[in-house]
Amino acid sequence: MATPLPCRLRRYACIAPTIHLYRRPRSTPALSTVTHVTFDADVKTAGGEPRNIERIRVAALRSFALHGTSATTMRGVAAAAGVSLGLVQHHFATKAGLISAVDEYVVKLFVSSLARPLPEPPVDSVTEIGTRVTTILAEHPDVAAYLSRALVDGSPVGAQLFDTLLAVGIARWQQRVDRGEVSPDVDLTWAAINSMVLALGTISLKAHVERHLGEPLTSPGQLERWQKSVDTLLREGLFVPGPTP
Repeated sequence: MATPLPCRLRRYACIAPTIHLYRRPRSTPALSTVTHVTFDADVKTAGGEPRNIERIRVAALRSFALHGTSATTMRGVAAAAGVSLGLVQHHFATKAGLISAVDEYVVKLFVSSLARPLPEPPVDSVTEIGTRVTTILAEHPDVAAYLSRALVDGSPVGAQLFDTLLAVGIARWQQRVDRGEVSPDVDLTWAAINSMVLALGTISLKAHVERHLGEPLTSPGQLERWQKSVDTLLREGLFVPGPTP
């Protein structure tokens, strides 16, 4: 059955009032039809150039990722975006409004991809989810840097993303149980949390992880290496099967 999200998180879930991950409700389009979510800020002009609001959001995301929200000024964001301070204030009013817009973009970016239903067997669901995560980070490397800060500094977006993805993850593991892919007595909450820790933990410790990689985590080679390692751990474990204690 579909897993309801807490009320405060529903606006991030693409559909409301419930994320119907695996069954199509009568009045709601199936999530399997969602291949890309276009946000207002992503719309470009007729000449192919990003709209001002998109340039501002990108500049803010990069500045927040590099310097943190406290050290970022609206004037600095305006300069980085190549627009006037007045235009930033026109679109977002205050720095709090700008932070909120960036947070919402980041949460939607993850949820619109990860809340899509799992494909039917024989597609490997572990590889499928791993590919969705690494694709987001490959196409949006600034998001990884932003989340690295947000997940450890108590930022509201860190809590929003964690809570939303946990609800999605529990429903995903329930589907695996229903399809007979995993043991029926699996602890769904911890199955979802452990999967998230492998992904979000790596992102939150990105700076330390990269010291041992020799190149950015978001480089193609390292993303492929990371996904292969995590997929193997989730699917097969790391120890050679031995006698049951």
